[in-house]
Amino acid sequence: MREAAILLASSVFLCLLLGLSQAARQGQDIRCGACRALVDEMEWAISQVDPKKMIQTGSFRINPDGSQSIREVPLARSEGNLLELMENVCERMEDYGEHTDSSTNRKSYIRIKSRSGEPMDLSEASLDSRVSSSLKFACETIAEQNEDEIIEFFAHETENVKDKLCSKRTDLCDHALKMAHDEL
Repeated sequence: MREAAILLASSVFLCLLLGLSQAARQGQDIRCGACRALVDEMEWAISQVDPKKMIQTGSFRINPDGSQSIREVPLARSEGNLLELMENVCERMEDYGEHTDSSTNRKSYIRIKSRSGEPMDLSEASLDSRVSSSLKFACETIAEQNEDEIIEFFAHETENVKDKLCSKRTDLCDHALKMAHDEL
């Protein structure tokens, strides 16, 4: 009888551990997916700004030698423009659905609404308002906690931002370095 109670207790404990482990992995998957989607949306928004448009930055004060510390930077990657883009980026998380990798059971998030209005293949995605809400919340949390780093990255980095920001800098994605660069 005592052995059966111990066996039952250890089975319950093992189930709880597995459940917690799976919940932690799902939480990590959604944070990673939100970070990667945030990067995708920011890169797309930056690409929509005319690359020829420039903005003056620096100080408009006159230095003792009579010069000014003003320089021109592309508007698309200016701090002001990036801050403005960040304000609305998480609203677009409702344009994403969930995809489950059949071999690893890991979740990833893919765009389910085309930016150009073209029909998309949604056979691999599950559409769920809870997923969109969770992604949006994770995106807002990431944007708030990492705003300075995100702005810095987009102001200076142009290649592999997803991997550099989401995996190396913020540690939100432990498995992202194994993903293709265009996959969320």
